[in-house]
Amino acid sequence: MKKTANARFAIKTWDEKPYGEGQDLPTLTRATVTKTFTGDIEGEGQVEYLMMYRSDGSATFVGLERVVGRIGGKTGTFVLQRIGVFESGQAKESYSVVPGSATGELRSLQGDGSTAVGHGSDHPFTLSYDLV
Repeated sequence: MKKTANARFAIKTWDEKPYGEGQDLPTLTRATVTKTFTGDIEGEGQVEYLMMYRSDGSATFVGLERVVGRIGGKTGTFVLQRIGVFESGQAKESYSVVPGSATGELRSLQGDGSTAVGHGSDHPFTLSYDLV
């Protein structure tokens, strides 16, 4: 039976740099982001995002995030795969635990979720998960 972890994450750092741009081309950037999770998930996350910005300011992004912490009283690490879009001032993304990425007491972790958040540094985060 799946459980739900309700947490919040605060963005500690965001370092974004272009790696591909040109006239009449979408801009490609890479961002290294660190986060702190509180609530049902406690710990630290580091994500690498690759983003493509269109001329209208919207973007598509993918990312891999390693989370080191605790869920449901169990400790370990896991990696989230993140896929999303940024449109009209809101980032909409889905994420899932990468199979085989979890360690420690979280070794059997499976889970997924989605969010829609605006600009800012503190956001809600929900993970529907199983520890099988």
